[in-house]
Amino acid sequence: MSTSRTKVPTARPGRPERRPIAGAAAAAAFVATTVVANYLTTRLGFVPVGFGLSATAGTFAAGAALALRDVTQDSLGRRGVLAVVVAGAGLSFLLADPFIALASAAAFLLSELADFAVYTPLRRRSRLGDRRWAAAVIASNVVGAVVDTVVFLTVAFGAAAVLPATPGQLVGKAWATVAFLAVGWAVSRAVLRESVHAERA
Repeated sequence: MSTSRTKVPTARPGRPERRPIAGAAAAAAFVATTVVANYLTTRLGFVPVGFGLSATAGTFAAGAALALRDVTQDSLGRRGVLAVVVAGAGLSFLLADPFIALASAAAFLLSELADFAVYTPLRRRSRLGDRRWAAAVIASNVVGAVVDTVVFLTVAFGAAAVLPATPGQLVGKAWATVAFLAVGWAVSRAVLRESVHAERA
């Protein structure tokens, strides 16, 4: 007597699944943090970020936007994240100084192109919360933060502002990256526990 086994399809390792609801939430959060970053920079200018350094007031929000951009790419794809960058820039022109909004748009678009070369290939070989995922986030945020900072400072304040302001900008964005990694790790652990409970039930 022969028996047949039904194979349960599994997702390909490391390939992020398209999740429209999660993508919409990440996209909305990205647009919000982009607008907040530009508004704060317009209103408050430079603020302390630690270690005796200062950065534009929107740096923390901009750092969060860089991380949310990766989530948006995972959920909506490359075209989706580019559309979201354009949407954030458009809203920023309504609420922030035009030069700040223009600098932000140029910085995010150019850093996104760099992100495609760094985050996308690394993310394909990782899972949310694992070491490779963390490495992908860190690598993409380091590259993205450098490109974003140099372009933003050059367009918004002139080339003379790049060297003195870059260290503070990078520190501020680093704080946001650390916070995002902590949230991602917590979410992955919660999902894992839920899966274990569901299998035992």
